Amino acid sequence: MSVVLLLNGPNLGVLGRREPEIYGTDTLADIEKAVAEEVSARGWEVVSIQREGEGELVSAIHEHHGATVGAIVNPGALMIAGWSLRDALASYEPPWIEVHLSNVWAREQFRHESVIAPLASGVVVGLGAFGYRLAAQALLHLVAGNPAR
Repeated sequence: MSVVLLLNGPNLGVLGRREPEIYGTDTLADIEKAVAEEVSARGWEVVSIQREGEGELVSAIHEHHGATVGAIVNPGALMIAGWSLRDALASYEPPWIEVHLSNVWAREQFRHESVIAPLASGVVVGLGAFGYRLAAQALLHLVAGNPAR
């Protein structure tokens, strides 16, 4: 059984009630279910991890090294200065997609640069919870041998 790592950073565990005008009303459980639906046709499973601390996310990446076919990563605000997360993702070999619920470039200036995006196989922003489905579809495509780069 192949496994997709669904990694969510700080404050994403309270989706559905956190600033719904920005992040929508879908919960993290809703998103997990949607990603699982997207990848189930290929027989893949989803391991979902949400942590508030950067070190815990780094540990999750290392723990799943070699055990996953790809990852979907929403680093939350760690996109801005999550250097240890960036370094962990640099050593993660399968394709992975960075996802943000809101359009970070339409928001505050400090959100306009991601330190991890240059390492990602792709980035999906501004499409709400649907962006996770698109990221899952992208992984299905990339793992089938269709490189994005």
